[in-house]
Amino acid sequence: MRLPGYIFDEARQTARALIDFSAGLFNPTLRLGVTGLSRSGKTVFIAALIHNLLNGGRLPVFDAMAQGRIARARLEPQPDDDVPRFDYETHLRALMEARRWPESTRRISELRLVIEYQSERGAARDRTLTLDIFDYPGEWLLDLPLLDKSYAEWSAETIAMSRQGARAGLAGAWHAHLANLDASAPEDENLAREAAALFTAYLRAARDDRVALSLLPPGRFLMPGDLDGSPALTFAPLDIPPDTSPPSGSLGAMMARRYESYKDVVVRPFFHEHFARLDRQVVLVDALAAFNAGPEAVRELQATLGQVLSCFRVGRQTLWSSLVRPRVDRILFAATKADHLHHTSHDRLENILAYMTSRAIERAKFSGAQVDVAAVAAVRATREATIEHAGERLPSIIGVPLAGESAGSQIFDGETETAVFPGDLPDDPQAVFDAAAGGFRGLATGAPGDADYRFLRFRPPAYRTPGRSGPTLPHIRLDRALQFLLGDHLR
Repeated sequence: MRLPGYIFDEARQTARALIDFSAGLFNPTLRLGVTGLSRSGKTVFIAALIHNLLNGGRLPVFDAMAQGRIARARLEPQPDDDVPRFDYETHLRALMEARRWPESTRRISELRLVIEYQSERGAARDRTLTLDIFDYPGEWLLDLPLLDKSYAEWSAETIAMSRQGARAGLAGAWHAHLANLDASAPEDENLAREAAALFTAYLRAARDDRVALSLLPPGRFLMPGDLDGSPALTFAPLDIPPDTSPPSGSLGAMMARRYESYKDVVVRPFFHEHFARLDRQVVLVDALAAFNAGPEAVRELQATLGQVLSCFRVGRQTLWSSLVRPRVDRILFAATKADHLHHTSHDRLENILAYMTSRAIERAKFSGAQVDVAAVAAVRATREATIEHAGERLPSIIGVPLAGESAGSQIFDGETETAVFPGDLPDDPQAVFDAAAGGFRGLATGAPGDADYRFLRFRPPAYRTPGRSGPTLPHIRLDRALQFLLGDHLR
C-alpha cells in the first residue's frame, strides 16, 4: 500500500472514530461483528441471540439475565440507512414454524437491539446498552489482505496454491484455459469473461463440502450480489512473474485494472464503513465440515483462521484508541454445531479449535485483547440419549436428519427421528491433522463398523418450554458466548 493512501485511510478512520465516540457518550453502544465462512451458522447464531434476549431465554451463565437485572430488550431502527436490515422475523419463522434453517448470509446486514438493565450495584435508574449487530460473510474478511498485494503478487500466490493437493484436480479446466492465455496479448473481453467464469467455477468446487477448502479469495466471486457480471468481478489470475507490470492495452493490464477496481469498489468500502468500526467480534467455525473432508481441509482451515485474526486491529480498548484507532478488544472463536456431538466430545472440540488458533490467539493476547474459544449450538437440533448395541451402551444423539441426508445405505426423509452415535473426537488435537485422508472413521446410526463417517445435518427442533406462553429456542453455550461478549458492559 502506498504511503499517501495509508495516511488518508488512517485519517478517515480517525474521523469516523471521533463521530462514533461522540455519539457513544450519550448512548453507550457496542458494535458486534458476527462472521464465519459459508454455512458456519451466522444467521442462526444472530437470530437465536436476539430471540433469547427479547424473550428472556434460559441463559444461566449470562450473569445479567440469570440475576434478573435485564428489565427488557427491544429492537430499534438501525443507524445506517445504507445497510440492509437483518431480517430477524423471517429467519425466526423459518426456524420455529417451518423447522428449516434460514438462508445463508450473502451480504452485510445490521440490526440494533437496546437492552435495559440494572447495574450490579443496584442503582435505582435503569441503564441502557445499545447493541449494533453486523452480520457479514467471512469470505469478505479474507479479501482484506488483497489491499496490500499487487495484481501480479496475488496472481502468483493464487496459481501456486491452485496447483497443490486437492485443488489441482478441481482447477483442471481453468488451468487448461490459463495455459493458452498470454498476458501481453491485446485485451479481450471474451477471454476475460471466460477466464473469470472458469476461475469462479474452481473456487466453488473447492468450497464444496466434500473438500471444504476455505482460503478462497476474492470473496465476492462466490457471492457477487448486485455486482454480478460487472468488470470489477470479471478478472482472473494470469501466469506472470510477481515483479512485472503488463504493457498498457494488454490482457494483463486489463485484468490488473479490474483487480484494482475490485479493491476500490468492494474491499475498501467494506473496511472503512463497517469492519474498522467493530468493537467485538464473533468468528463462527464449522470445524466438523473440515474434519469430514480430511487433513488437507483441516490444515487449510487453520491457515484461514490465522489469516482471519490477522485482519483485526486487536488490543485493549482505551479512551485514546476509542478516539482515534478503534480496536477489537474481545474475539470469540465459536465451533458451531456442537449438538452434532455428544457432550463428552465438546471439550475436545474446543481444544482442537484452540490448537488451530493458538498462534493467532497468543498474538492477540499480547496486544491486550481477550480471546475465548467455545463449542456452541445457537439452536440445538438434537438431544442426548444412551442406546444399547451388542451389549454395549453408547452415548448418542437423537434428532431428525434433513431430507436427503444419508448414513450408509439409509437415506432420510426429513420427518423420521433417528439415534446416531457420533463417535469420539481425539484427545490429542494433532490427530485431526494426521487422520486418514477419508476423514474420521466412526459409527453412523448406532451400528458399529468402519464405514466412512459423515456428520449428519439435522432439522431445527420442534420445541416448547414448559410453563412459558410461547416457544423458545434451545441452545448449547449461547449464554457463555453472551457473557464473554456483553457481560462486562452490563455490570
